[in-house]
Amino acid sequence: MTRGKSKADAPKKADTKLAVKKGAERAAKKPRKSKADKDPNKPKRPPSAFFVFMEEFRKIYKEKHPNNKSVAAVGKAGGDKWKSLSEDEKAPYVAKAARLKSDYTKTMAAYNKGQSGGGSRPAPPPAAAAAADDDEESDKSKSEVNDDEDDEEEEDEEDDD
Repeated sequence: MTRGKSKADAPKKADTKLAVKKGAERAAKKPRKSKADKDPNKPKRPPSAFFVFMEEFRKIYKEKHPNNKSVAAVGKAGGDKWKSLSEDEKAPYVAKAARLKSDYTKTMAAYNKGQSGGGSRPAPPPAAAAAADDDEESDKSKSEVNDDEDDEEEEDEEDDD
């Protein structure tokens, strides 16, 4: 008894539509954009009213449920509690969030002012700036200071030629 060719006997073809591309092929086709470096001195964004509430709620929840290790459970319980609060009960958290946001806008204005000045860091307070200048001078060894003076003398001699 002869049987006909089955699908299992037929040579398998690679389905080009469903083929998964390997890393080298993907990289050659479309380069990924790299993120710009973040400035570590940039002020952090202020928390919303919900996150201000969650700071307090986490402490209370941990006291009531000391054996709970699930972050998701704390978040779920906090979200449910937040939804159940009335506007009057949310008011202190909203007020604190608004105060934190106004502080943030002030610090960002100062930060952006420092950025536009050409420096990558915001200007330090005057007392710290004076102390930093003293440190820089004391850090230089005397040989470096003498080398700077020698360079200036050599430039003067070249100008005379």
